[in-house]
Amino acid sequence: MSILLSPDMITTISQYGIEKRYKYLIKEVVKNQSIWILTDKHGCVMLNTEDEDCVPVWPNQEFATAWATGDWEECKAKEIDLKTWYSRWTHGLEDDDLSIVVFPNIEEDGLVVFPDELDFELKAQTKKARDLQRR
Repeated sequence: MSILLSPDMITTISQYGIEKRYKYLIKEVVKNQSIWILTDKHGCVMLNTEDEDCVPVWPNQEFATAWATGDWEECKAKEIDLKTWYSRWTHGLEDDDLSIVVFPNIEEDGLVVFPDELDFELKAQTKKARDLQRR
């Protein structure tokens, strides 16, 4: 279970640029062993870019919940543990030709990556964290 973020931290982190939010997501997901999506009665919320259909993901419940406004106000933040993400989501998204939009902010601005790219970064961060613990 993740520690709740203060309103000041949420504001600060929300103002990070795309790359910094991506790095933050990788570290938080590995630290908390979970990733957050939004769901509605039809399933996982999807976003569309000009080229791709994407599943948005967030590092913490607070950021996912903050997105549940306007067209998405009926949506609920859903936590997916990292083991389940690896075993089901990465391959499922690839099979469905879906990309991931990483930690979009309120302006819908987020980095679009392929599922295997996110998987690679998460596993690299996990290895790095383990190596640091062993020292």
